Formats: sequence, structure tokens, C-alpha cells
Amino acid sequence: MWNRRRLLASLAAAPLFATAAARASAGGRSRVDLAALRGSIDAVDFRVRPALSDDQSRRFEEMLQASSDADLPVVLPAGTYVVSNIKLPPRVRLAGVPGATRIIYRGEGHLFLSEVAERVELSGLVIDGANQWLGDHTQALVDLRNVSHVVIDNCEIIGSGKNGITLERCGGRIERSMISGAADIGIRAVESQDLTINGNRVMDCGNGGIEVHRWQAASDGTLISNNRIERIAARNGGSGQYGNGISVFRAGGAIVSGNTIADCAFSAVRANSANNLQINGNTCLRSGETALRVEYASEGAVINGNIVDGAANGIALVDFNQGGRMGICSANIVRNLSDSGPYSAESPGLGVGISVEADTSITGNVIEGAPLFGMKIGWGAFMRNVVATGNVVRHAPTGIAVSVVRGTGSAVISDNVFEDTEFGAIVGHEWDNPVTGDLALEGVGKSATLVIERNRVS
Repeated sequence: MWNRRRLLASLAAAPLFATAAARASAGGRSRVDLAALRGSIDAVDFRVRPALSDDQSRRFEEMLQASSDADLPVVLPAGTYVVSNIKLPPRVRLAGVPGATRIIYRGEGHLFLSEVAERVELSGLVIDGANQWLGDHTQALVDLRNVSHVVIDNCEIIGSGKNGITLERCGGRIERSMISGAADIGIRAVESQDLTINGNRVMDCGNGGIEVHRWQAASDGTLISNNRIERIAARNGGSGQYGNGISVFRAGGAIVSGNTIADCAFSAVRANSANNLQINGNTCLRSGETALRVEYASEGAVINGNIVDGAANGIALVDFNQGGRMGICSANIVRNLSDSGPYSAESPGLGVGISVEADTSITGNVIEGAPLFGMKIGWGAFMRNVVATGNVVRHAPTGIAVSVVRGTGSAVISDNVFEDTEFGAIVGHEWDNPVTGDLALEGVGKSATLVIERNRVS
């Protein structure tokens, strides 16, 4: 019985051995075919080897094209590969040994560029731009456009002369990767579709950490979560266009959650004209200007459960004059603010814990150590439908500065606790001028727009 089984097994295996033998006798393609049997393309068959002194760019591109045609991955052994001007084919699955497979840009144009593709997957690679010049035709060291599905996983992208990664009209995910030393922005995503940016480390970039951008305001839905972002400069200057850890511009429905963001020249998170935005559970340390800022025509923001420790201003939902309105600011901690920033501030100055203007609820926040105002409700004529309740404000010269300019909308300020507010717990302002006493103690008289009650001052 045992011999019969052996005979049947050997007969079944015979065609496979014959096929392998035929391929082995076929010359140059035999090893590619055998690699295909193993489920990958063998880089050696294309004479792509680590540490070669000659330019491997043409052979590297041929290898990727063969893998695309066969719909198979390429696995690069550990070592250094010096290439440039690689145009990616429709299907790329390129993997290496994490931390040990290094692809170094040799200059003279671009490194990885895709203009239309079905799928681009890069994993376990160190991609080093060597701080070399990138051509005008490319935006980043890894420049992907019109790619239906992108996966960049467990990679290191360092030393780019422009952006580290640019995705334009792409979907997919960037995760578990490190992007550092980009001269401009670490990760820039434009006109995205179902994109996730999760669990990355972005640091030491010249003008921005992660930027989500649309050319026209529209739903976007990018998820930006659990990233560590630090040391972001604003080399191009400006008053907030650059120097932000996370920037959301015109991209509706984005969610920014669980990130740790430190030492940004301007904001940890800055949103401009972004509707239905959520900024939740982030830790924001030592921001140069406003830590969390939602501005211009942004409508419908939820800012909840964040920690701001060190900034010029803490949280702002502003620019009602530009259409900015509707938000919830709740359960945040804002502390250790400064009255100095990256530029000479206009009146009333820096050092405000939370600023809001229209159709907004401020609930359950703790503000401590704001050198100007704990809260600023409205600015001049721009104030409507604000509720501030259940907050704690400590160690601020003025606890709440609320606009009392003729023609403003209504505000309810109740059940808050104030401690050490030298110039008043709640003070009415006409623009930057205080024009009332402490309304928490004196009441508001016959004001038709303000309700101030049950606040505790000590």
C-alpha cells in the first residue's frame, strides 16, 4: 500500500519537475519563471543588485515593468540601490527589508513618479533623496498621481528637496512610515479619495507636516490619525499658510484624531474653509501661534478632548465675517500660553485660551494660564448665538471678554468657575476696549443679547 502511494505521488509530481527542467534549460528567463512560481520577481534576473557603482535606473525600471506585466511583487534584498527618473508602471508592488533596503536618489530629475496607475504599493523601503535637486516637473520624492490604490507602509522617506510624498487624486493609505527632512511638506494629499494617513512619524520638515488640500471646497473624508509630528518650520514665512503640523484646506469631512504634534512654527492643526471637520483627542505641545485653528469659511467643526500645552493662542473657531461658523468646543485642556508669537500681533494681541464667534457651544473646558483672556466670545460686530457653560478658567487677567458692540447676536454665559482673574471674570468689550465692569458680579442690566448667570468667581 505504501509503495503504491509513493508511485502515485511521483507520477503526479513528474509534470512539475519536467516543467521546471524545461524552464531551467531555457536560459535567461528560467529564473524569472521560477521566481514567478514562488510568487515574486527576482531582482537578480534584471541585474539589479545592491551596492553596484554603475547606474541601475534602466534595469530597475525594466524590473518594475516586468512585475507589472506579470502582476507580481518585487522583493529587494538588503543593500543600497542608487537610481533616478523611475516612471512607475500601472501595477507596482515593491518591498524591501525594513531599515536595510535603501533606494537613494542619484539626482537629475525625479525619483519615483506615477502619472496614472491602478495600484502602487511600497513597503519596507528606505527612500533617500540625499537632499538633491528635484526637477520642476515633480512635486516630491515619491510623486503619485491618479493612482486608484496607494499603500505606503513601514517605509522611511528622508532628505527630499521638495515634499516627501505627494498624492494627487489618489486613494489608499500611508501608514507606519517615517517622513523626515523634507524641504517643503512631509505628506501632501490633493483631491483625495478615501485616504487614510495613520501611525506615521513626520518630523523636521521645512513648511508643513501633513497637508490635505482640495482645489475647490468639497467632501474629502481623509482620516489623519495617530501620527507623531514634530519640529515643523515655516521657511516660506507667511502668517499661517506654512508651519503647521496638520493643515486641512477646503477638504470637507476630514477627521484629525489621536495625533501628537509638537514644536510647530504656527499651528498644530489648522483648517481653512473646511466643513464638517472633527479635531479630536490630539496632544498639541509648544505651538508657535494658535494650536488648533479653524478659520475663514469653515462651517461645522467639532473640537473635543484635545490637550494644548504651550502656544500663543489655544483654540480658535473664527472668521464669522468670512462665513466661519457653527461648532462645538468641548472637554479640552488649554494651558501655559504665551503672549508672543511668530509675528507682531494686531489688537487685541496673543494669549487667548479659546476664541469663538458664531453659532458655537463652549462646554466643559479647562483653561489655565492665558496671559490675555481665558476666552474671547465674538470680535466687534461679529458675534452670534454662543453658549459658554461649565468651563473652568484660572490665572487669566480677564476670564471672558465678550463683545457688546451694538448689533451683535446673543450669548449665554453660565455655570462657569473663575479663579484669579484680576481684571474681571466676564468683561464686555467693544472691539479691543473693555467698556463694562465685571458682569459676573454686576449683572448685565437690561441687555437683550446677554444672559450671564450662576457663575462662580474666586
